[in-house]
Amino acid sequence: MGHTNDPAVIERLMRTKGRWAIVGLTSNEWRAAYDTSLFIRDQLGMEIIPVNLSGDPVHGETGYRRLADIPPEKQPIDVVDCFVNSQKVGAVVDEAIAVGAKAVWLQLGVIDEAAAERAKAAGLDVVMNVCPAQQAWKYNL
Repeated sequence: MGHTNDPAVIERLMRTKGRWAIVGLTSNEWRAAYDTSLFIRDQLGMEIIPVNLSGDPVHGETGYRRLADIPPEKQPIDVVDCFVNSQKVGAVVDEAIAVGAKAVWLQLGVIDEAAAERAKAAGLDVVMNVCPAQQAWKYNL
């Protein structure tokens, strides 16, 4: 049986102020991560940390190459939001577990059942194949 999202977890993650590492966030305005990360920061009120292959800053926020590169003063990471393709997300989920993140959020179209199971087994909350910007209306956010 595959992962089923818990609406209570989605709502809690979206309502509880925290630190979201956005993996796959670049300054490319045409990518979904660009606008969604602004929504997460500006509408939901979260701190965002860009994580991308080059470690470039985005939206005026310091960027990092890997979750493990995020310094202790930026820990803990409450949510690792994954804007990478399904074939690569397993490694990101494993990194999220290793750095002690509290949750992983696999964006719309990002599906990896085995990675979701590993995250749940490690005690992380898991949301998969959902975009927070598209869910906000359900929770009056």
